Amino acid sequence: MPLFRNDTGGKPGYHSRPACATTAAGNVRFITMTTSSEHTSFSDPVNARILAVSEDRLQGFQPDPIGEISRLSGVALPVVIERIRAMLRAGTIRRVRQTLLATNLAQGALVAWQVPEDKLAGAFDTMFQQDPFSGHVVIRTTDTVSAASKYKLWTTLKVPTGFSMDAHCRFLMRQTGAEKYLLLPAKKLFVLGVGHVRRRGLEPGSRAEVLAEATDVAVVEMTDHEWRVLEALKREFAPEEIASNLWQARAQEAGVSLDEFLRLAQEFDRRKIIGRFSTFLEHVKPVAGGERVTRFNALFHWAVPPGREMDAGREVGRHYIMTHAYWREAGPEFHNVNIMGVAHGTDKGLVLAHKAAMDTHLAEAGIPVLYTNVFWGGRSEIKPSEISPIAYRAWCAGQGIDPETMRG
Repeated sequence: MPLFRNDTGGKPGYHSRPACATTAAGNVRFITMTTSSEHTSFSDPVNARILAVSEDRLQGFQPDPIGEISRLSGVALPVVIERIRAMLRAGTIRRVRQTLLATNLAQGALVAWQVPEDKLAGAFDTMFQQDPFSGHVVIRTTDTVSAASKYKLWTTLKVPTGFSMDAHCRFLMRQTGAEKYLLLPAKKLFVLGVGHVRRRGLEPGSRAEVLAEATDVAVVEMTDHEWRVLEALKREFAPEEIASNLWQARAQEAGVSLDEFLRLAQEFDRRKIIGRFSTFLEHVKPVAGGERVTRFNALFHWAVPPGREMDAGREVGRHYIMTHAYWREAGPEFHNVNIMGVAHGTDKGLVLAHKAAMDTHLAEAGIPVLYTNVFWGGRSEIKPSEISPIAYRAWCAGQGIDPETMRG
């Protein structure tokens, strides 16, 4: 089975049966090996090459995402398929899916919840297990205590256009015993990506030469036919579905031809509602062999003077360690924080060193920081938020709710 293309080179010790082959053009040489599904660690050299691409480098819609992973990683296609299947079965990869820019498909917000301590675990379970519209569910604490420290449960929420985030949160309050919530919708997006494997070993302060781009948040209207295609497009892949032609079966599922499916997917991309094709790793929980991809999940808060939000967001968004960066208005309980970002790492001191480098960078850029804090993630679960209005109406029916009462 071919392993590497010659433009990336092979590694001694990973080839059980070395051999060479060239294309007719003479520009591709393969090193071969016999692989095994035992290769499920994210630190395995071959897997690391695959994951460095597959986590977050396939932006937009890819007609042949697995082939593109092979091309960019230099790992031969059959090996890419085998390794992704093996890592998915072992739990090293928690899901494989085409992501969407959900901020452009549904109303969304980060939600901070005040929940009595004795109800916190139950509220967490409800949000994760019973609400398909809550995505990330995280218990967070702070090293520096403030009024905002009372908000220990943090979730992401998406509600389809025409329905109300406040109505949805009020329903969840009744279900969980939460005392208060704050909706923190994004006004601008500066960074959205993961790439934990390629971020390992980054030096504090490592950043791009150019400012991060700011993305507007604007909801796109969709027809029911488009939603049916989109639902098939975004559904997670099972291990046996990982193959060179991913979209044929999804086109059949949506009831359209492959050509129509690809045409619509490319149209969705042009309308800026397609995110990336990605293999998602577990953030904190142990995976195959007891390894952890990361150990610490930090939500950084900065308050900068009004009018400097774009400048600050584009500066912190340059730092490679950041997986998310947004402009969100948090209000007086959070000391008027307006820039938030997320970083992960295996060492808390190193995560704080990255934060300190960003603080220094903001000062050097002439952007005052009026307040800052770090909310550390503890117990966490992550799932894609449902965003379809079809699914929302079905959920309402299952809860015995008149959908009209959930509208804004």
